[in-house]
Amino acid sequence: METFLMGAVAYDPKVVTIWDGFRAWFREQDFDFDYLLYSNYERQVEDLLAGQIHAAWNSPLAWVRARRLGDAADIEVTAVAMRDTDRDLTSLVVTRADSGIETVEGLRGKVVGVGAVDSPQATLLPLAHLAAAGLEPGTDFEVRRFDVGVGLHGDHVGGERDAARALMAGEVDAACMIDGNHLAFTNEGTLPSGATTVVARTGAYDHCNMTVVPAAAEDGVVERFAALLLSMSYDDPQVRPLLDLEGLHVWHAGRVDGYRLLEDAVDRLGFYDTAGRVTADAYRP
Repeated sequence: METFLMGAVAYDPKVVTIWDGFRAWFREQDFDFDYLLYSNYERQVEDLLAGQIHAAWNSPLAWVRARRLGDAADIEVTAVAMRDTDRDLTSLVVTRADSGIETVEGLRGKVVGVGAVDSPQATLLPLAHLAAAGLEPGTDFEVRRFDVGVGLHGDHVGGERDAARALMAGEVDAACMIDGNHLAFTNEGTLPSGATTVVARTGAYDHCNMTVVPAAAEDGVVERFAALLLSMSYDDPQVRPLLDLEGLHVWHAGRVDGYRLLEDAVDRLGFYDTAGRVTADAYRP
């Protein structure tokens, strides 16, 4: 078979360690696998649809764009796998516990800190949630973005963490973040225990998935790739360190129902058009 080529975005140096290890493991299973690193998700998605790679380890926002580009070009795009930790997540809007702001309505006229412009978890989803609750971003409250790692779709949580720090410093009245990072920021001391109040929580959504274009590979190759991913065992001492670095215990089959909220947020905030073209004025990956 030809080498099966997967794309991944280099949001952190550990990405090389992870996929070097996966490559070695795949080849031990007699599966010729390699990977290509990208500086941003937009180029990765474009190359996937152009047939330059067979699979892409995509952010949720990258999945939305891949699906839209695929629909526009009549190309089948499929999510074949995702981590156990990618399912049923929520994002939060939090205030300082001593601020007196305990409801969404209390944010009217205030300053809300968000992550990078392209962060699904810390910008698009929470802002769309507030808009659906009756507070229009930029009109009913000021949005202050913390654009760290633009192009990485929020995988670099620096902007999210900076928004949390700004909240504690009194520079913003609220901050948006994924629920897991709210806990992580508390554990690390960025948000002292008991110092914040959750005033809004989005509905549940899914995060990353392994996106493929089945027609780009030889018959049966995509199926074997997906089957091998799903067969990885946390009990395997060779595999466990890689799964730990990638933040999972088990791979699950991909599903797409969990992206409906993000699809709606992308439309509400004008990030991509229906054909997958970038339409957000402030976004330059």
